[in-house]
Amino acid sequence: MNWDKKLLGDTKWSSDIINYDQKMSVAKNIAEKVKEGDVIGFGSGSTSFLAVHEIDKHIEENHLKIFAIPTSHEIELTCIKLGIQVLSINSARPDWSFDGADEVDPYGNLIKGRGGAMYNEKLIMKCSKESFILVDESKIVSSLGSNFRVPIEIIPNSLMYVKQCLFDLGASESMLRLAKSKDGPVITENGNYILDVKFMTITDKTETAIKGITGVVESGLFWGYSVTVVRI
Repeated sequence: MNWDKKLLGDTKWSSDIINYDQKMSVAKNIAEKVKEGDVIGFGSGSTSFLAVHEIDKHIEENHLKIFAIPTSHEIELTCIKLGIQVLSINSARPDWSFDGADEVDPYGNLIKGRGGAMYNEKLIMKCSKESFILVDESKIVSSLGSNFRVPIEIIPNSLMYVKQCLFDLGASESMLRLAKSKDGPVITENGNYILDVKFMTITDKTETAIKGITGVVESGLFWGYSVTVVRI
């Protein structure tokens, strides 16, 4: 017996999607890659949300069965509502994965994590045989940190210590991310806080230095990952 999915409501994004037409174009592009039996890592964010809907149309039109390993609660619930079968990363390994990004530099390095799921996103990316990053032109930058801060997931009781260590590393600003629909901070899928941190300079050593701080779970710097950037 199946659960009543009316509780999940409409599968709509929570706010207006900026650069909708460009994001829809790359979403349609990645949907065409889906084939029978694929196990796919589903990323987070508005572009990934559009891709999920385009993939759903593709599998309906072509009578395909696929499996999704989502990186966030909202994408998991969207898959369930649409009827796409969901697996966990402990039960299957992705054949490939897709995700969005906040920034992409000329070398394929990324800043991700505005959705707060960077730990799961990195895990899925590491486990996938091939990873596609879906972006519109606004996400292409000459150097990381141009438009976005670096999200850093931290253990809650390490807040003050981690913040001081980040300034010691050269951070110029650090803000605890606050929730919009509840009082207090954003809580990640893993029950942690997020600091959004501005660095004047980001190098190949920055991620390693951040990850070396006690209390840091993960950073939104994706440096040196093997990805294929899909753009307009």
